[in-house]
Amino acid sequence: MIHRFDFLDKRHTIAGNGFNRWLLPPAALAIHLCIGMAYGFSVFWLPLSKAIGIKERVSCGADVGFFTELFITSCDWKISTLGWMYTLFFVFLGSSAAVWGGWLEHVGPRKAGVVSAVCWCGGMLLSALGIYTHQFWMMLLGSGVIGGIGLGLGYISPVSTLIKWFPDKRGMATGMAIMGFGGGAMIGSPLAALLMKTFATETDVGVMQTFIVLALIYFVFMLAGALGYRIPATGWQPKGWIPPAKQLNNDMITPHHVHVKNVFKIKQFWLLWGVLCMNVSAGIGVIGMSSPMLQEVFGGQLIGIAKTYSELDKTQLASIAAIAAGFTALLSLFNIGGRFFWATLSDKLGRKMTYFVFFVLGGLLYISVPSSAMLGNTPLFVAALCIILSMYGGGFATVPAYLADLFGTQMVGAIHGRLLTAWATAGILGPVIVNYMRDYQLGLGIPREQVYNQTMLILAGLLAIGFVCNLLIRPVADKWFMTADELAKEKCLANEKTHDEEVEAIDGEVDTPTHPAMVYLAWTLVGIPIAWGIYKTLMNVSKFFV
Repeated sequence: MIHRFDFLDKRHTIAGNGFNRWLLPPAALAIHLCIGMAYGFSVFWLPLSKAIGIKERVSCGADVGFFTELFITSCDWKISTLGWMYTLFFVFLGSSAAVWGGWLEHVGPRKAGVVSAVCWCGGMLLSALGIYTHQFWMMLLGSGVIGGIGLGLGYISPVSTLIKWFPDKRGMATGMAIMGFGGGAMIGSPLAALLMKTFATETDVGVMQTFIVLALIYFVFMLAGALGYRIPATGWQPKGWIPPAKQLNNDMITPHHVHVKNVFKIKQFWLLWGVLCMNVSAGIGVIGMSSPMLQEVFGGQLIGIAKTYSELDKTQLASIAAIAAGFTALLSLFNIGGRFFWATLSDKLGRKMTYFVFFVLGGLLYISVPSSAMLGNTPLFVAALCIILSMYGGGFATVPAYLADLFGTQMVGAIHGRLLTAWATAGILGPVIVNYMRDYQLGLGIPREQVYNQTMLILAGLLAIGFVCNLLIRPVADKWFMTADELAKEKCLANEKTHDEEVEAIDGEVDTPTHPAMVYLAWTLVGIPIAWGIYKTLMNVSKFFV
């Protein structure tokens, strides 16, 4: 008896000999470009803060606290309250990836991708209802909790599959997918702004309708991506490829496999956790304050006026704010491009050496920022932060391949899910350091153009900690790897099949090669929105150079 949803089962996603592995990256990009809009949700904060007042915000009384604001319908939400959606995104991304990573390995990427689409898009629809009824708790539950779970599953769903399809290009393959997560806001933010402008009326800010349209668009793309996921038969490898562990006698790349249940007991996991946490903490702190940092450090110099930020009038402040918006867009391009560039380079340099570059070069750049600020050298300041942000993105894209090198590929998706708790930690640590240090320095009476100097040195210190963690990483001890019997049992639980078994399962597909037109079509479908997003971003970047 054929069940209605059998096509989602892992055993029905095993590819035949003729399948073209280059169909996998666009499938992964289709999902990551959608969930990456989590980075761009701030585009909704200002309109939502005027959802009732439309033109002017209807403020709540001084006695209205956060919990009352969850249910109140007579006044507008504060931007600080709306920001909790952003916080919940990444808390639930890390926690859901950690909790359900093992389940994903057993059911396969297709089912996980479909669940991710339902959660992410369903969460947006529930948030739209929350906007309509002006119930903020519905928005937290919809996009924050349910959507956050969709983020976690969608983020890790292609990792293990891509690494198995591209054992010869692990870094490049995961870099392409995770580049999509960084680029999601590049496409989603201008699209959301366009939709809100279209739907806005005298009595509506247009956010509810925008959520509904985005949810429908994203669901189509994410479902197409999930259904495009295929996994190779056990033992498959590219023709003529020699595993690096055998070819180079590289003991940092293991041919064995660690079970996810043991990973918390292994020191290499915690060292790599520290590596990721420190790299992300430093970078995410800069992302959150990049616009005000540029404005406060250089002030009137940005428009050719010898005045500090505090001395500028309203018109001049608006002018430098527009320039800072272009600077932020420029940083986003380096964040996105760095994910592909550094992850691909790690295939040549090795993962450990790539992180050494991140920490040494990054530390020197952070130390140089106060000097370039004091000298008024805007190009040097901007160049330093652009390279820093490229390495921030590169850290995300390189770490899945680092995990596969150390712990094997069998359960790398689940282990990656556990490691993303470092991201959740960094999402709190980095902004707290930057924001509170800024407030502390201002409280001491330090001029605005100097309040970031100590902060840069602290962030360089975080990279120094990451450097030590990376230095201490060694090959995993043999006792942690699964035995042949344990591996066979895990493969059985994961519904894996060898090539010979798969000939019987999908014999009509085994010798049928993928038509090249299918590959070009898949890349075109994800390439068009990426190209549009880059175009819109470059339009913003151009403001910085005018």
